[in-house]
Amino acid sequence: MTAETPLSTEPVDVAPPTPLELRRAMGAFASGVTVVTGIDDGEPVGFACQSFASVSLEPPLVLFCADRGGRAWPRIRKAGRFCVNVLSEEQVDVCRRFGSSKGAKFDGLEWDRTRWGAPALRDVLLRVHAEVADVHVAGDHDVVIGRVLEVETVAEQRPMIFFKGRFGLDEDEPQIGPNLWGWGDHWG
Repeated sequence: MTAETPLSTEPVDVAPPTPLELRRAMGAFASGVTVVTGIDDGEPVGFACQSFASVSLEPPLVLFCADRGGRAWPRIRKAGRFCVNVLSEEQVDVCRRFGSSKGAKFDGLEWDRTRWGAPALRDVLLRVHAEVADVHVAGDHDVVIGRVLEVETVAEQRPMIFFKGRFGLDEDEPQIGPNLWGWGDHWG
């Protein structure tokens, strides 16, 4: 069989993965961690997001995925502009704050308002300032395409990495509980 040879039948004995199986499998893909922020009705909003990528250099585009049932994403979408704050490995507390569905994310947190109107978190590695260009529904998430307005390198530090349910690659780091972190299931 070659790549050009079509399958004669669909496999009948293979079921798609359950959400838990997919979560465990995708945990083998290390990713960076960001916090997507915006301002809605004068109030800062944001959520932790590990589904973030560059899409195009010309025109400059990025994407992130957001839970359509989340509280922050609909408000950021309404605002139209956002800031993707790329976290350093030292910002686990910031990640947990924005990755939780509980609590006021910005209470007691120092941040600045960007020239584009979104909250900029302090001590991050990079800020990508963008506006919503397009949104595609994908299951229970939206795939958001953002037109980049400005990039801002803030610090030269090691990035936060999420891998196999843990921050970083060190096996000694405790695994994060399944309901606190995981592929945007309660974020956005």
